[in-house]
Amino acid sequence: MKRVFLVTTLLLALATLGTLAQTKPPTRTKRMPVPARVASNKPFTVIGATIPEMQAAMAQHRITSRQIVQHYLMRIAMYENKLHAAITVNPKALELADERDRERSQGRMRGPLHGIPIALKDNVHTTFMRTTGGALAFENLVPPYDATLTKNLIDSGAIIIAKTGMSELANWVAGAPTPMPADYNAVGGQGYNPYDPRKDPREATFDGRPALQTGGSSSGIGTAANFWAGNVGSETSGSILSPSNQNMLAGIKPTVGRISRYGVIPITADQDTAGPMAKTVADVAIMFGAMESPSPDPNDAATRLCTPAPGRDYTKFLNAGGLKGARIGIPRASFYDAFTPPGDAPPAAEAGRGRGGRGAAAGGGNGGLNAEQKKAMEDAIAVLKAQGAVIVDPANIPSVIDPDPKNNFLKWSQCSGVNNAKGKDEDCSVVLKYGMKRDFNKWLATLGPVAPLKSLTELREWNKAHEKAGSIKYGQSQLDISDEMDVEKDRARYEADRAKDIKLGGTHGIDEIMKAERLDAILFPGASGAAIAAKPGYPTVIVPYAMVPNNPTPPFPDGFNAKPGPFGVSFTGMACSEPKLIELAYAFEQATKKRVPPPGLP
Repeated sequence: MKRVFLVTTLLLALATLGTLAQTKPPTRTKRMPVPARVASNKPFTVIGATIPEMQAAMAQHRITSRQIVQHYLMRIAMYENKLHAAITVNPKALELADERDRERSQGRMRGPLHGIPIALKDNVHTTFMRTTGGALAFENLVPPYDATLTKNLIDSGAIIIAKTGMSELANWVAGAPTPMPADYNAVGGQGYNPYDPRKDPREATFDGRPALQTGGSSSGIGTAANFWAGNVGSETSGSILSPSNQNMLAGIKPTVGRISRYGVIPITADQDTAGPMAKTVADVAIMFGAMESPSPDPNDAATRLCTPAPGRDYTKFLNAGGLKGARIGIPRASFYDAFTPPGDAPPAAEAGRGRGGRGAAAGGGNGGLNAEQKKAMEDAIAVLKAQGAVIVDPANIPSVIDPDPKNNFLKWSQCSGVNNAKGKDEDCSVVLKYGMKRDFNKWLATLGPVAPLKSLTELREWNKAHEKAGSIKYGQSQLDISDEMDVEKDRARYEADRAKDIKLGGTHGIDEIMKAERLDAILFPGASGAAIAAKPGYPTVIVPYAMVPNNPTPPFPDGFNAKPGPFGVSFTGMACSEPKLIELAYAFEQATKKRVPPPGLP
């Protein structure tokens, strides 16, 4: 979809409906207690508003769902060409808002998201909008069924306002030698970070990618820019936590199986999960409960693993005193401090490390934080102590410091790109490239007659045939190494690698240190714990916290004044521990309240 056409359509629709100032809310009939910000005499605005604040304002008849949607559509019209946050906007969003307003006036409230606009990552099925995955081959795909989580959100009253930009097929298209930048896809183009929405000016990377990274394959751009109240992302390894981190959002990466994956374009069922992203921990807790099914989904066996909270109400865990007595572990080796894995040479120098704070997140490397990141994390630890938490420092992850290379997480990376094609993949896990072949073909089969393609092989062939149209700007090395896998013949190798992933990430990793030190959570800098927690499918809640310099390597040219970027803190635990993690994250958020909105987007 051409973005100029998208924005023009939005502006014409709003002009036809009349300006926001001309739309009067219903007469107030009942006074209800509302947060202080909502209760002010100033006109209500969606900018920075939380879900509880919007619900309170609607309950008090200070604003309607229709007006909230209008506000958001206007912001999309104003800033979409600058940020590229949306692939598709729901043309029936206002109609749905009117329906929610009528229901509210009749005393019928569907649930905690009644009348609240939410966006979905464009790999989540909707029968009322296309679902592209960002791939040109699926540009006009309207699935024959809604994702389970889509149904759950609608049942809770949410208005699905848009489908967000994303890294094409969750960034499993192009790895080495020309990796695809985060938040790029062939349908919608490149997304930009609202905290610095400029292009990277460095000659080697002057291809339209952002100067300030946007994070993993999900997009938090529109939520940070107040295009909608919150958005649903999906993660295989970092794609909820990283964009939340880099767009100053709260996010929940759930235990794999907490939220049904049925109707979500996959990489691998071993690690895939959807999860909420929003401006506050309270907002993501509300969304999390709405996304979860009340009982196991027959279309996703993993949903039997965790038992939902009573009533799927996770707001009961929003305890501002929740850090008192909590045992929090600090995994210094590789995540905070540089650490040389067994058999590797020490780093030549510590200077020049980028601002991502990757640590052991990607496997290999010496990890650690730069000075600004380390200062932020030491300040965060001081807050935890002041709130009564028991800090276990260090609480190094055993598989990270294990002297045996065969048992060391840092020596066991994820197979990726041409460098890990068959015959070059002895020292990396095939779980993702194998799972993509197995689960992508299964997903295509669920589409029935509307499927534009029938296999991963057909997708690769289609991409090659349409390369001039921009189907594979960065190549498709990830798809290539997946398609060369034989689901039957390579099963034994996959099963061995899957067992090793679980051992290094779980039993000899997070489980071992948490049990030994009786920890309630492990505190990771930014999104750096994403990869190790992803292996066993463990949950994490991330909280906005600091702004740090954006100093990439190689540096930006003289005269380009990079703006600082967000940097959060993450609480990670073992399977099904979301209630405790929400409690800890909320208590930390309330003690700090460090989130700041993007500059320059009034």
